[in-house]
Amino acid sequence: MSSLYTRSKEFTRNRKSQSDSPPASPSPTAKTFRHERLSRLESGGSNPTTSDSYGDRASARARREAREARLATLTGRVEEDSNKDYKKLYESALTENQKLKTKLQEAQLELADVKSKLERAAQQKQEKASDRSSVLEMEKRERRALERKMSEMEEEMKVLTELKSDNQRLKDENGALIRVISKLSK
Repeated sequence: MSSLYTRSKEFTRNRKSQSDSPPASPSPTAKTFRHERLSRLESGGSNPTTSDSYGDRASARARREAREARLATLTGRVEEDSNKDYKKLYESALTENQKLKTKLQEAQLELADVKSKLERAAQQKQEKASDRSSVLEMEKRERRALERKMSEMEEEMKVLTELKSDNQRLKDENGALIRVISKLSK
């Protein structure tokens, strides 16, 4: 028995020199492996429980790998779905942004048209002095209508600028979310 003990000591010394690093205190699994080796040496190398434990380890490893593969596919699907959702949100925000830009341009053109009409009305007022009473009432109505329309357009411009800033904020948030998702997927 003492010859086996010295042999196992030599074996562990060889392992130490091969790894070139001093081991810390041996782990419980290392101790059991050492005892299994000793018992194999004593019994002549055939131990049915040892071969069973190797089979159990192999099947446990196979189960663990299968579980990891399933988890990887599930997380991959979830990440793809979330990426698609963010992509759809981003695309919808872009299309909405384009629509709002066109509306803003149309409103600006209409505002410029209204201003030019207002200026023409003011010029006509100066040119026509003869039919002052009837023209004045008509101009006042037109002017009021134009001022109302102008104030409505200014309010629409304010709303459009707010929507534009909201869209920009949403774009920024979407970009940040996409960056976070890409970092998480790595």
